[in-house]
Amino acid sequence: MIRKILDRDRKILKKDFNTEPIYGAVDSDVKIIADFTEYSPLHLGHRYCMQEAKDKVPNGIFVAIVPGPLERSGRGLPYIMTREARAETAVAVGADIIIEGPPMGVMGSGQYSLCLAKTFMALDADYIPRGYKPFSEFDIILKRIQAGIGVSPKPYKIIDMETREVLLNGKLDEDNYIIVSLSKSMKKIGFDFEGKFIFVKRLEGVSGTKIRESIISGDIRTTGDMLPHETIEILEREIKNGHAPLHNLRDVNGILERVNNTGIKDLKSLALIDDNTAEALIKNRPFNTLLGIEKSISQGFSRHFKNRVISSLEAGIFKEGLHKYIDRYPSVIRILKYKNKEVLNEFQKRIPHRRLEIWQ
Repeated sequence: MIRKILDRDRKILKKDFNTEPIYGAVDSDVKIIADFTEYSPLHLGHRYCMQEAKDKVPNGIFVAIVPGPLERSGRGLPYIMTREARAETAVAVGADIIIEGPPMGVMGSGQYSLCLAKTFMALDADYIPRGYKPFSEFDIILKRIQAGIGVSPKPYKIIDMETREVLLNGKLDEDNYIIVSLSKSMKKIGFDFEGKFIFVKRLEGVSGTKIRESIISGDIRTTGDMLPHETIEILEREIKNGHAPLHNLRDVNGILERVNNTGIKDLKSLALIDDNTAEALIKNRPFNTLLGIEKSISQGFSRHFKNRVISSLEAGIFKEGLHKYIDRYPSVIRILKYKNKEVLNEFQKRIPHRRLEIWQ
């Protein structure tokens, strides 16, 4: 199943590499609420954030951006379920439209943040809900972002992009970091986000990590109180059909084949592979396990970097193609799931992007 997904998604990506986006006029004034979430799996915190946004914009269309090709997360690990199943769960708990996000697992954090920012622009998003972990020093950062000011994450500090003022010394929690990184990327592409964010305090007592651990161990009911019943039903169906959990599954033979038999030039050309890593892989091969490969990968700034490099070796996507993909992103708005035909028609009239592909 994993090999089939990877083969299919490589073809999708290669097609998107060579597709130019098309934009046109907007023929609707309905508000677009655009949220980016992995939903791996969708838990009560996700549903709470969705509902808070829908309550604030009751007549809007809630669009969930769910990554994406190759089924690898920003942590470089496989998702619990396929994006089709994750999209189904999102509609079941209240989302209107689910579109495909970028292939996060083979990108650097700045690259997929840029792709997400370009998606918000392609949708002409009116509102962007984001969950965050509150602490006093973060309030000033949220106020700057809500005022449309870009805030940039630097190594161990956060700065105002206009005044260069240091707003915070130290590192941020992952959810908070995403907000800051998005503001930087949206400022970079010229997307006006003033007043667009709906900041929602993260729901206490819900842990995506604990939920994934319980699913992998085969005891989902231990964290069942953190999940909507819709998620449990769809997840149990996917498990019964042998389609989940996918979280620790990789194409190990494909990775070993690529690392052991690819020349140095092509290894260096793969996404996320630096020269030191490529040379170490050549020097230390042949490999029989992924652990041996992991030990040859250079340290990155992110603690998830090695997993993303493994995902890049698994996918076999070259830097040149990925750069074209990011430049044109999103070349296609790929709709994974929608609530009903009426919502779909209104969505098509409301967004400026004209290349739509419907999977449902």
